[in-house]
Amino acid sequence: MAVSHIQKSLSNPDNIQQFEALFNFATIGIIVTNNEGQIINFNKYAETQFGYSREEMLGHTVEVLLPATIHSKHTKYREQYYHNPEPRIMGHGRDLYAQRKDGTTFPVEVSLSHYTVKEKTFVIAFVIDITVRKKHEAVVLEQKSELEEVTSEIRLMNADLEQKVEDRTKMLREALAELEKSKEELNEAFENEKELGELKSRFVTMASHEFRTPLSTILSSTYLLDKYNQLKPDPKTEKHISRIKGAVGGMKSILEDFLSLGKLEEGLVKTDVEKLSPPAIDDILKNQLQELDTLLKAGQQIQLSNTIEQPVFADRHLLKNILINLLSNAIKFSAENTTLQVSSSVQNNEFVISVTDTGIGISEEDQQHLFERFFRAKNASNIQGTGLGLHIVAKYLELMNGRIEMKSKLDIGSTFTIYIPQENLQENLE
Repeated sequence: MAVSHIQKSLSNPDNIQQFEALFNFATIGIIVTNNEGQIINFNKYAETQFGYSREEMLGHTVEVLLPATIHSKHTKYREQYYHNPEPRIMGHGRDLYAQRKDGTTFPVEVSLSHYTVKEKTFVIAFVIDITVRKKHEAVVLEQKSELEEVTSEIRLMNADLEQKVEDRTKMLREALAELEKSKEELNEAFENEKELGELKSRFVTMASHEFRTPLSTILSSTYLLDKYNQLKPDPKTEKHISRIKGAVGGMKSILEDFLSLGKLEEGLVKTDVEKLSPPAIDDILKNQLQELDTLLKAGQQIQLSNTIEQPVFADRHLLKNILINLLSNAIKFSAENTTLQVSSSVQNNEFVISVTDTGIGISEEDQQHLFERFFRAKNASNIQGTGLGLHIVAKYLELMNGRIEMKSKLDIGSTFTIYIPQENLQENLE
């Protein structure tokens, strides 16, 4: 708008009031300076931003609103702007800060415009406090940094897993080499081992159902060899057979974890919820404890406390797998001559099972990642495992709308508690 046009508008009292209202009640700080950088107008929002009244600011140069460290630089910038004034947004590529009356500073975004009256140039500065924006940007940067850190940890865990697979494969090669030195009656077993050798190249994926058949064949042949050896006992042969059984058992455990994870991720695991009576729950618990007797270390024992007196709803198969995982972990991470506690109850319309051990415990740092895929606590690195068991337990519970909670202290022990809500499962079954 031309100056003459503005002057004509200002000759009307109503227009003057409108301009004054626009200036004073704008929700942005507005500062007007003359060609010497002196403040000639200062709106109410600017008073709120800077803590100065309009009367305090009139006649002062605009540098009074800036940190003292940049006064000299800003004076040069201001003089340059007056020589070549044009609308612009200040601060591209650098942060701008303003200073309040109390000396505190805050980040700002400043837009400049100008007008000329009687050959004198006046500059209008529109000031926006961007403190909130800066805080949001800081949060975003922090989240990005955390994401990069997690990504790095995942890479390290994947590398660790690959190394463990390579170590297991190396152990298998060594077992094959030792079997070749055994007696002639083991030749048939060597033929079966060739089939396993052909599968080694695909061992990294750990997700193919083709593993089940060769592993079962090896185990069956080993039991047969064990019987043959009993007819003519030989300590070396017995030692090798025992090593085969142990290796195959470990591989089957790892395989089950990977196959379970694959089924979960492909959505192939379906729930089959049924109504389980108190005796049925008692049988499930006792049967699982009995199946795990062979894993107990010297002097270890498991105490069971079952207080369920009413039917509960759950998937029998998933429940057994959850119990096997939690109990085998408790046994594995606890020392000899220790007692493990297992309890079951119904609380607040939830089916609750707790497994407590007195093992190595888990640090607070590791607890937050414990249910992630392939994660293993730092103090468990020397104990065999895939880092998938608890992740699979959590996924099984999700299928039943359940959850798992954990309490643990280093060198004292851990308690894992699962909760299976009954209301939704009962409604689905009905």
